[in-house]
Amino acid sequence: MRTILTRFGWQCRLWTVLCAVLVAGGISATSGTNAEEPAAKGKAAARAKKLGLDLQSGKKAALKKRVMEQRFAAQEKEADKPATKIAPAETKAIASKAAQPNSTGSPADVKTAAIEVDRLIDEQLAASHVTPAGLVNDEDFLRRVSFDIAGTIPTAKEVTLFGLDPDPNKRGKAVEQLLGSDDYALNWARYWRDVLFLRATNERARVMAPTFESWMVKQLKDNAGWDDITRSLITGLGDISEHGEASLIFIHEANPEEIAGEVSRIFLGIQMQCANCHDHPTDKWTRDQFHSLAAFFPRITMRRDPDNPIGFTITSFEGGRGPGGRPGFGQLIEGAEFAFQRNDRNRDGKLSRDEAEGTILGRAFDRLVEQADKDKDGLLSLKEIKEMPQPPMQPGRGKSEHHMPDLKHPNDEGKLMTPALFTTNVKGRVGMEDEDRRELLAKWITSPTNSWFAKSLVNRLWGELLGEGFYMPIDDMGPERKPRMVAALDFLAAEFVKHDHDLRWLLQTITATNAYQRQIRYNEPTENPVPFASAIPVRLRSDQIFNAIVKVLGIDEGPRTIGGPQARFRQTLRGQFETKFGYDPSTPQDELLGNVPQALTLMNFPLVTNALRADGNTRLGQILANNKDDQDAVAELYLSFLARDPSKKELTIATEYLAKVGNRREAFEDLAWSLLNSSEFLSKR
Repeated sequence: MRTILTRFGWQCRLWTVLCAVLVAGGISATSGTNAEEPAAKGKAAARAKKLGLDLQSGKKAALKKRVMEQRFAAQEKEADKPATKIAPAETKAIASKAAQPNSTGSPADVKTAAIEVDRLIDEQLAASHVTPAGLVNDEDFLRRVSFDIAGTIPTAKEVTLFGLDPDPNKRGKAVEQLLGSDDYALNWARYWRDVLFLRATNERARVMAPTFESWMVKQLKDNAGWDDITRSLITGLGDISEHGEASLIFIHEANPEEIAGEVSRIFLGIQMQCANCHDHPTDKWTRDQFHSLAAFFPRITMRRDPDNPIGFTITSFEGGRGPGGRPGFGQLIEGAEFAFQRNDRNRDGKLSRDEAEGTILGRAFDRLVEQADKDKDGLLSLKEIKEMPQPPMQPGRGKSEHHMPDLKHPNDEGKLMTPALFTTNVKGRVGMEDEDRRELLAKWITSPTNSWFAKSLVNRLWGELLGEGFYMPIDDMGPERKPRMVAALDFLAAEFVKHDHDLRWLLQTITATNAYQRQIRYNEPTENPVPFASAIPVRLRSDQIFNAIVKVLGIDEGPRTIGGPQARFRQTLRGQFETKFGYDPSTPQDELLGNVPQALTLMNFPLVTNALRADGNTRLGQILANNKDDQDAVAELYLSFLARDPSKKELTIATEYLAKVGNRREAFEDLAWSLLNSSEFLSKR
């Protein structure tokens, strides 16, 4: 059985069972909620009945205790064994003693805001004669919110306990506990890493990713406001191995135009980079406005560490001199006039190498002759030097001011730009120090009166959680585009400002809405579909898929970082996975498609194939050892891999396949592989 197409591994024979399960309608993330599936509460009760529990007998705490003792004692005992290098849990259990988040909004405050958001959305749905889908069951909600907040799948234990919990406020409490876990900070730090680093223009950018991740984790753990995080990223300075806030500058090599485009896109939701070479083609923004924004960033220098090939420090440009005291182009021109006055000994209007010795022109005389000596006499005239083409700006060198290039005369210095923010028409001044101008910009961008700032973040997080934003794409709001459900966006953005740009409050509020908790359903394609009437399947990010694999299979991912000078040429297992499955989170969901390299990675990734065996102390081996009844083992497998029970049709297909194969261990390996490779495992339902 395992010799078929051995080049691609024994899993290739499993397409039959995978297709069979997909046809059953229980795995595809695009199929929504199974019509045959009983209510989640009923299934939890059925599991409890198998365990001999009386749901009418007493208090919730006692029920949870009995569930944990009777259902999971054996699994936890087995999980303590070291055989497959079981990894430390990457997400704290819902029932664990997770630290409570420092949310600025009380549960009542969150609920009130969520109700108002739903009212505003439902009004527009009613006006469009659209009936919203119903709410998801507990299993789907817990899986959805666990991926969204903590970046991984809930365990079978968490799903069971959540379904048995009679508390009507359990969904909100689950969100609070997830926000209090370490995994919340790590998941969203990785999200923002992808937002920033997957648009990097610096080929060395990846060496700084761990530093940024660590810094961002701390900001999120401390519940820093989005305005504070934004200010730090715009004004970042320091050694890139210690100061994660310098990431935005480093990954774009301190290039003023690249930084300006990303500051506008990430913090204002406006694709201002389209106005770099010409006025914006679809919005009102002009080329002058773009370069006025870039004028906040010219005085930044990337200083290389001579003893470390990947060591850099982001510093402010000093005066008219570049790194190491080298003269800038403007200073060279000014120095040339002084040199001619003092050193043109024979007064012939030209300088020889001997005459230029000891002047600002002397150290670069040969190079200047190559570039400026038009009559090829080996001498330099003042006219030749002044008409010499300005050398291209090297990344990270810095200069005193930003000039907008003259497209008709590219050798000219261009138009001197005064720092100004295009959304407010407020201006700085030429001559400002680097830190002063960047701090001024950060203040203007994060101001409560700048509606673009709050709306762009609300739109981004709403889009990440629901799969589509009020504006689409989520980072292209622009003044010429109108949002869907504008009243809901305006309300949520205003409340976000009132709550001091509290990210936890915003996540709590969005996840508390009915709009977030709706079921997936099929909708007929239309030219202008009404959003938020039902959920849409969302492709999981690379880290979320990797976390789920590690957690479901109980394996060790190995080192999370690789240090040393070769770090940028080597990848961790997570990094290798990211290469195949990573994508820019700003990309619309309908543009994300699976591909053959991704399928082959799941089929042949050693981390996966070795752990999918049912022998030894693998997670699958534990499930089979603890469930002698095949149907119980199938149910446990579905709970572990998909965080739900199998439908009747799926259970029938699985049991028929078990009988057909005749080897329990091999058949369950096939079924586990099929679930892991299903679209449902790779998606958020």
